Amino acid sequence: MMDEIPGEGLGWGEPEPTDGLKAFGAVLKVFRNRAGLTQEEFAELVGYSMATVGSVEQGRRLPSVTFVNRAEEILDAFGAIRAAAMHLTRRRGLARWFQQWALLELTAVTLYMYENRLVPGMLQTPAYARTLFERRIPAMGDEEIGAQLVARVERKKLLTERPHTIYSFIIEEHVLRRLTGGPEVMREQLDHIIEMSARRNIDIQIMPQSRGLHAGLDGPLCLLETPENQWYAYCEGQESGLLSSDPKVVSILQKRYARMRAQALSVEDSLGLLREMRGAL
Repeated sequence: MMDEIPGEGLGWGEPEPTDGLKAFGAVLKVFRNRAGLTQEEFAELVGYSMATVGSVEQGRRLPSVTFVNRAEEILDAFGAIRAAAMHLTRRRGLARWFQQWALLELTAVTLYMYENRLVPGMLQTPAYARTLFERRIPAMGDEEIGAQLVARVERKKLLTERPHTIYSFIIEEHVLRRLTGGPEVMREQLDHIIEMSARRNIDIQIMPQSRGLHAGLDGPLCLLETPENQWYAYCEGQESGLLSSDPKVVSILQKRYARMRAQALSVEDSLGLLREMRGAL
């Protein structure tokens, strides 16, 4: 089923207050007062600390999916709290259909990605990303390209700022052999992937071209686990994306990803192939 609530709160630091965060906090406070609950009483009912409730009401903390859903039910808010939460997903430089997933990524404890079209966004260098943005159809203006690059660079920071999150990437070999942006851009891109593969919480595997049939032929997929140990799946098309929390859907994609990890080259063999491709450029 489609998920209608934005992602988890910022576990690695609080965001700068924005109009959206402040508006959500104000709506929450109005309905909490309407219910005759103190912050302490509401915190106990919603299952979060009083400090977290206070931070959300002050617009200093992004509410989690679980927080929004529980608050809506406990306060009987006629859908107003969920509606207010939807405005928190509007992030400049990100496609509308991708924004909810991007927010979930902020505090994911596990994140798996399989890609057969291009280097996963989290692993892209600025030069590689700029090449993609400048060649996009319809063409984008310089300001829009700049916004896209800023969003892409900010998203990449999660790989280094969240050392306790487990990341796994499976990338088709042909993606890395395609000279996107030319040899110089791809040399830098391969160097970056090799560098990231050295981090102890990041596994990068290559699906070899010699593997004629594997479990990912239906297309790219992403899987994510939240701090509450809830799993989400995300699949993207050319102009759309589907975010699902349906256990049956998530389970099917987890099984496919598990099979792909066995079908792809090992982490060690993938690193060897990456170095070989880098040396050939």
